[in-house]
Amino acid sequence: MSSVGTATTVIAALWLLAASAWAESSSELRTRLAGIAGHVTPSPTVTIAAGWFLMGSTRVDDDPYGLRTQYDDTELPQHKVWLDAYEIDRDEVSLGEYLAFLRRDRRSVSDELQRLIWHMITVHAATDDGLARWPALYVTWIEAADFCHAAGKRLPTEAEWEKAARGTKGNLFPWGAQAPSAELAMFGQYHMHEIPLVQPVGSGEEGKSPYGVRHMAGNVAEWVQDWFGFDYYSVTPDRNPAGPANSRYKGARGGSWKSRPMMLRTATRSGAPPDQRSPTIGFRCAKSVPKR
Repeated sequence: MSSVGTATTVIAALWLLAASAWAESSSELRTRLAGIAGHVTPSPTVTIAAGWFLMGSTRVDDDPYGLRTQYDDTELPQHKVWLDAYEIDRDEVSLGEYLAFLRRDRRSVSDELQRLIWHMITVHAATDDGLARWPALYVTWIEAADFCHAAGKRLPTEAEWEKAARGTKGNLFPWGAQAPSAELAMFGQYHMHEIPLVQPVGSGEEGKSPYGVRHMAGNVAEWVQDWFGFDYYSVTPDRNPAGPANSRYKGARGGSWKSRPMMLRTATRSGAPPDQRSPTIGFRCAKSVPKR
């Protein structure tokens, strides 16, 4: 046999071997995805009473590195806002819940999330139960909104998110004025392969907000209902604001496992394209309380 023929035979054999390995891994991955989706524990909800709260920040110009200094002008000015009563999930939506939703709705799991889960299974020996308790991530805003709708809920408005995070008196962080620490939030982490360093959704008791809502700072940032308006806080209605009519971005609040302390402040604002998938963005749901 010629050298060309031999090389062709070897290449063909290697291709068949790789295809066989991928078929086997794909089958195992499907089994594991189903296993993770089988561990579903929905979050309890917390009722936030109707009333006023302080939204945004007061400008600080004499302490450029202080945590009370605004992250940027999008959180200015501080203003009073009235919100009707609503409910919000105590915990972030879990990876198990998200995968179960995709299965019920016959939606595919994104390539990014499949690769992450396969890596965690094969390299880090992650269990189905352990992964199921991760916060959902690599979720688009559209998927998050659809998930909440399917559960009879919706994404929280930006104002609802902020009130649930800081209470009525404008807490600097969900837990108060103390600077973030490892006991209070998961933040400031780094991994070159973008492996999320997150805490289970049911944890976070130490860093809870005045309403008992957990992981409002760090872990994963969270999609909100509103379009992101750079100057929206300067024109916000004082009752039940719902965000600008349109924008390039949807709001994402709270900072993540990668964030610096400034991003964990309850007033710090950010946004992302609604079709973006990120290892740092998840979500939780909310629901209006009927008026009596």
